[in-house]
Amino acid sequence: MNVNARYAILFEPVRIGPVTAKNRFYQVPHCNGMGYRDPSAVAQMRGVKAEGGWAVVCTEQVEIHPTSDINPFIELRLWDDRDIPMLAKMADRIHEHNALAGIELAYNGLNGPNLYGREVPMAPTALPVASFTYDPVQAREMDLDDIRNIRRWHRNAAVRGRRAGFDLVYVYAGHALGFFHHFLSRRYNQRTDEYGGSLENRVRLLREILIETKDAVGGACAVPCRISLDELMGSDGLERAEVEDMIGMLAELPDLWDVCLAGWENDSRTSRFSPEGAQEDYFRNIKGLTTKPVVGVGRYTSPDRMVSLVQKGMLDFIGCARPSIADPFLPKKIEENRTEDIRECIGCNICVSGDFTMSPIRCTQNPAMGEEWRRGWHPERIRPRESEKPVLVIGGGPAGMEAAQMLGKRGYDVALAESNGELGGRVSREASLPGLAAWIRVRDYRLQQLIGLPNVELFLGHELTADEIMELDYSRIALATGSYWRSDGVGHHWTMPIAFSGDAEILDPDQLIDGRRPSGRSVVIWDDDHYYMAGVLAELLATEGFSVSLVTPASEVSTWTRNTMEQHVIQRRLLEMGVTILPNMILTGTDDGVVEFSCGYTGAETQLEADCVVPVTSRIPNDTLYRDLNSRKEQWSDAGIELLAVLGDAQAPATIAHAVFAGRKFAEELDSGVIDPDCVSFRRELVALAD
Repeated sequence: MNVNARYAILFEPVRIGPVTAKNRFYQVPHCNGMGYRDPSAVAQMRGVKAEGGWAVVCTEQVEIHPTSDINPFIELRLWDDRDIPMLAKMADRIHEHNALAGIELAYNGLNGPNLYGREVPMAPTALPVASFTYDPVQAREMDLDDIRNIRRWHRNAAVRGRRAGFDLVYVYAGHALGFFHHFLSRRYNQRTDEYGGSLENRVRLLREILIETKDAVGGACAVPCRISLDELMGSDGLERAEVEDMIGMLAELPDLWDVCLAGWENDSRTSRFSPEGAQEDYFRNIKGLTTKPVVGVGRYTSPDRMVSLVQKGMLDFIGCARPSIADPFLPKKIEENRTEDIRECIGCNICVSGDFTMSPIRCTQNPAMGEEWRRGWHPERIRPRESEKPVLVIGGGPAGMEAAQMLGKRGYDVALAESNGELGGRVSREASLPGLAAWIRVRDYRLQQLIGLPNVELFLGHELTADEIMELDYSRIALATGSYWRSDGVGHHWTMPIAFSGDAEILDPDQLIDGRRPSGRSVVIWDDDHYYMAGVLAELLATEGFSVSLVTPASEVSTWTRNTMEQHVIQRRLLEMGVTILPNMILTGTDDGVVEFSCGYTGAETQLEADCVVPVTSRIPNDTLYRDLNSRKEQWSDAGIELLAVLGDAQAPATIAHAVFAGRKFAEELDSGVIDPDCVSFRRELVALAD
C-alpha cells in the first residue's frame, strides 16, 4: 500500500533495544476497569488495537506483589505464575497482528491501601497512603531488607512477563502512582540513607531496578522507563529541570523513555481544560538528553501534528491512550489515506470513568470499546443485513446518527429523519458551551459516515407525526427523539416538583443553551445533576457578567466528575471566576426576590437574594411520538409496522456515551432473533473454583 508521502515518516520502523516497532504509533499503558476480573475482554480489546495498526500495544499497570494492591481499582496482576496464562492470552492477541506487546509492571507503594490483601503498605517514608479516597491507612517506612525484597519481586515479575510473551517490560516511575516515583520525589522521600536526600541517592533504586530488569529479561525484551516530568507543584514536588537531570543521569540505561506528567489527572486532562498537545512544553527537550527513543502523549488525533513532532525531533513515537480508545484503527486509517474516517477523541474522559467506577471501559466516540469480547462488537465492522426490510430512524442526535450509520453499514436501506435543520441533537447544542467545542466530533464523524453511505437518506427540517409515520412504508422504526431538561427541580434529591412561588424567574438549561438569559443579574444554579452541565452553565453566565451562586446538596460542585478527573479543575475555575459555591444545601423553594434553602445536615433554613433560578436536575424523555404510535398497536399490521423501538435519551436520559451505545446496540441486534430477557445478553468471565 502506498502511504501518503506526507505521513510516510509515521510508518518508519523504530528500534527499541532488542525489538523493532513497525511504525511510530504507540498505545501507551492505560487502565480499563476490567483487569483481572475480565482478562479475555482485555485481551480482545488490546488485540483489536493491534489489528488497527498500533505498533506497540501495552497493558495497564500490572501489580507485581500482594503487598501492594490498589483495590477497589481493578487492574491486572502478576503476583505469581498462576497469573501468567491470562497475560499470555493478551500478548498472543497483540502478536497476531504483528505488533509488540508491552507490560507495565507496578508496585503501588503509597498508592496501594491493600484493601484486598490487608498487608501493611510500604513506602520510602512512613506517610498516610496517597489514595484517591483518603483511606485511613498509613504506610510504614521501608528498610533495606524491604528494598531488597522489592528488587527481587520486580525481577521475578520481569521474568514472568518475558515468559508470558511480552516484548517490552516496563519500569514504571510515572504519574505519582508507584514506589519508583515516590523514591524520586522529595515530597515522598524523606530518607537520610543511601536512597534519600541527594538527587543521585533518590535515583539509586530506579537505576538498580533498570539494570536488574534488563538482566532478568536477558536481552529478549526491551525495557522502557515511564517517568513523570513534573508534578506541577513547583518546588513542593518534582520539577521539570530536576527530572531532566535524572534522565540525564540514566540516559542510555532504558531502551525507551516514556514521559508523562504527574498525577494522572494532570496527564489526562479533559478537552474542556486542556488542548491537544498540552504536554509539549514539558517533553520538547528530552531527546536532547538521550539517544534512546522517546514516546510522549498529548491526546493527538491530527496526523499533521504527529508528523511535526517527529520532524522537529521532539518524539520518536506518538503515544496515545485516549485516541487509541476512540479509534483503535487510527494508524490504519492514516496508512490507507482515510484520515476523514478517523473517529477523533473528544477528551471527555468517560473512558477514565470506567476505571474509577470499577466497570468495563466505555467511550463516547467508540461504543465498541470494552465490548469486543463481551458482545462481539468491532469498531470498524458489523455483520451484514439479514433482511431487505428498510428502517426508519427518527431523531438525528447521537443515538439516531449512530443507529443509522451502523445500519447503513450493515446494508439496510435507512431513512434518518430529523425535525431540525441540522443533525447532532444535544451534541450540536452542548458543543456551543464553554470548553465543550471538541464534543462536536461526535456529530461530525457520524455525519461524514452517513454522507458516504448511498443507502442512507437524510430528511431534515420536518417533524413527523404519528399519522404520517403510519402512512410510510417502513416495517421497522427506531425513535431517538432525545429529551429535555426539567424546570421543576425533580432530580436526585427531590423526586417531586419543588414549590416555586413568588416572582423569581425559573429558566431551565435548554433555555440558556438556546440563548435566553435571565432578566435580572443575580442567578442561583441548583446542581442536583452532579455531572458537567451546572458547572458549564455557571461558567457561561459568570463570563457574561452575571452574579452566580451555585448551590448543591453534594459536598462539591459537579461531584460525579471526580470519575473524569476534572472536579477539582471545575471548582477552581468557578471560584476564580467569582462564582459563589454553597455545598451541602437543599433548595426548598422561592419567594419574592429570594431563594430558600436548608442545610443538608441540620435542616437550618436560610435565604439568598436572587432574580433567577436555574434548576439543573434531570431530563424528561421526549417520548410523545413513541407513546402515540404505541397506543395504535392494533393498527400496526395494516400499516406494515413490525417493530417500534425507542433509543437513547428518548428511553432514559443519560450521558452522550449511553446514547451512542444505544444506537449501536439497536443496529447490532436488529434481525438477530428473539432476545431472551431471562438470559445474560453478553459474555462474562466466570471464576473457576479452587480445590
